[in-house]
Order: sequence, then structure tokens, then C-alpha cells
Amino acid sequence: MDTAAQVLLIIVSAVLAIFLAFLIVTLIYVIKILKQVKKITHHAENVVDSVEAATSAFERAASPLAVLRIIGNIIEQTARVSRKKR
Repeated sequence: MDTAAQVLLIIVSAVLAIFLAFLIVTLIYVIKILKQVKKITHHAENVVDSVEAATSAFERAASPLAVLRIIGNIIEQTARVSRKKR
């Protein structure tokens, strides 16, 4: 091989080595980011589950409260009508 080919081979080899090192470092950071995303999504799923549980508990409690509120309104209306008649 002549010297120009050897110089070109050294340059290309150096560039490939730098690219490989950069790729390895980038891959390590991507793996770390993916682990953090996995933790965040797991936490978000837990939050959603707790919100769903709270919502269902509120729905179960809200139904009797709504019935009691309607009954209270009916009693209040009848009391007002009976006071007006006097």
C-alpha cells in the first residue's frame, strides 16, 4: 500500500472509533432515560389506579347523598308551602 492509502485508512479508522465511542455513550444515556420513563409510567399508573378508586368511592357516596338532598329539598318545599298557607 502506498502512503496515501495508509493515511486514509488511519483517518477512517479513527473516525469510526470516535463514532463507536459516541454511539456507546449515547446508548448508555438512552437506556438510563428509558429506565426513568419506565419508573414515571409505573408511578402514573399507580396514581391513575388510586384516582379511579377514589372516584368509585365518591360515586358510591354521592348517590345516597343525592337522594338525601332531593328528599331534603322536597321536605323544605312542603314546609314553605305549609308556612304560606297559614
